[in-house]
Amino acid sequence: MSTRAVPPRETTPAPALNDRALGWLRFIWDKATTPDDWSDQGEPLPWWDRYTAPPMCSFPRFDVHNMAYVLPVMLEATPAWREVYTRIADELVRRYTSFWGAVDWCTLIGPDPGADRYPPAWQAFIPEPLRGRYAVPGWTGNGIEPWGLQPDPCGADGNVFYRGWLNLVLGIRRYVSAEATEHQPIEITGYQSRRFTWTHARIAEFISAQFRSRPQGPHCENTKIWPFCVSATGLGLKLYDALLGTDLSEPVPRWFDYLRRHYMSLTRSGELRTFALYYDPIEERLHSLPGPSVAHGVFPCLLYMYPQDREFSLRIYELAMRRLGWSDPDLSLGRLQADPNHLSTALWMAHEIEDTATEERLRDYVERAYQPRFFGEENDRFAFWFGYDSTWPRGQVNAILMLVESGSPGAWWRIFHQPVPASTSEPRLRGVDYPGIGIRRAYNDMARRVLTIETTAATPSRRGTPTSFTIDRLPAPAEVSVTVDDQDSAGWHVTGGDSLQIDLDIDDHRIQVAFPGGSSR
Repeated sequence: MSTRAVPPRETTPAPALNDRALGWLRFIWDKATTPDDWSDQGEPLPWWDRYTAPPMCSFPRFDVHNMAYVLPVMLEATPAWREVYTRIADELVRRYTSFWGAVDWCTLIGPDPGADRYPPAWQAFIPEPLRGRYAVPGWTGNGIEPWGLQPDPCGADGNVFYRGWLNLVLGIRRYVSAEATEHQPIEITGYQSRRFTWTHARIAEFISAQFRSRPQGPHCENTKIWPFCVSATGLGLKLYDALLGTDLSEPVPRWFDYLRRHYMSLTRSGELRTFALYYDPIEERLHSLPGPSVAHGVFPCLLYMYPQDREFSLRIYELAMRRLGWSDPDLSLGRLQADPNHLSTALWMAHEIEDTATEERLRDYVERAYQPRFFGEENDRFAFWFGYDSTWPRGQVNAILMLVESGSPGAWWRIFHQPVPASTSEPRLRGVDYPGIGIRRAYNDMARRVLTIETTAATPSRRGTPTSFTIDRLPAPAEVSVTVDDQDSAGWHVTGGDSLQIDLDIDDHRIQVAFPGGSSR
């Protein structure tokens, strides 16, 4: 597999959001902003994915945090327009901290009374000697000794997959909003609907302390330690450090060393032999899938490990692809019956690292087998259906593929190493009538002192109707010049000491606002 170096943060703008990305944004906007009741008296609407990857991931919380990942990737194309991503992130945080966000921790109490009645498909997730008396992954087991009942889902000894992903979602919210909210109180619903007050900063500090005290990693369900969950938890700390200049992720590389030494092994010929789905420190047992299936333990981790340890991630990616034969150009992918989650992650990884030959092979398969289509009353939403007979697209799997549709190679790496600058002095858009009008691109060229905006009709039936939005943080708004589709425009007026309003119709337009100190050309 041929890969290139990580692309640096470009001074030229990222590619504009394509129709698929805009269609996915339209759909996740619907999901985020349509009211539903996530309290213990209600239930999430059915478009929230609590169906994928049972028994481990079939909780709506997994759809919530997966849905957040595309927001900072999309921001590369629209760094001067953040409000739609911030609103979506706010709605995700609200749901994540609800009863349904921690429904497993609040309701799956003690040992599982049905441990001897699991369906055959679930038995592969349990070590053979323990089957019939051991809780399947996904049974959180709040209350199991030696920890006992812990009502706070965020402050528990275990349940790291709850607070780890919450920390990552909060980091994404701070990234896309550019607002310093890390010390604002957050109310989290726990056991018997008790409320617990945290802040983003306290959550990050608590996680960091757990990493320092537990070299093997904190556990998720009682009593399982998952590289999948622990690596995601470490990534949330990395984003926190990237945004705030802290060093809370400092102990995480030691966990990666522990993983290499204890949670995986190779054959004498250098092939992947074991890679832990999880390790149980009470039973002192590592569980890995057998044969080539061992590679399926790798793919869920790649998205989280890659920005933290690139060299190691590239190595296990290549090992997993070779173990399954997915890197073999002579192998027909159509014969594989591959798990969509894992093949989608393989496609994302190939795209991210510019493994172009593999990306082309996998993309061709995805386009033929995973049913990409626009949908909705106006055919303005987009998703993949993956062969599922469902009314709504599966959010968890789509979330990974939409990273490929929405960002250029290296976009995910750059979020954690070269964040989009959150300048308070550069012009920005606000008051955009979304989802009437959509924004494909919005960026400032500060060398030329030009703000460029590309619009579209996010709701096609509103094409041609009037709209307006504000541009603020302008040094001298009365002195700007505005062009629309390369023609001088008079459809704007000053509204404040640093702001102006642009009036236009909802359609495909290219707008340039040249402000003092430079001019468009």
